Amino acid sequence: MRIALDRAKCTGIGICEALAPSVFEVDDNGELVVLTAEVSEDALNEVTEAVEGCPTMALRLQL
Repeated sequence: MRIALDRAKCTGIGICEALAPSVFEVDDNGELVVLTAEVSEDALNEVTEAVEGCPTMALRLQL
């Protein structure tokens, strides 16, 4: 699975970073950085929670 980020929707709140810190990081400018586009099996649950928890719906999982 891959992570798709809609930068126009992302506000850099950081909920995704809190739920999946090994995959998401909000930088010093408030921009979301996806640390790895490919989601490993180990990170799938936390990434799914982060995608579902995004209040602006800026994140999606793609096959």
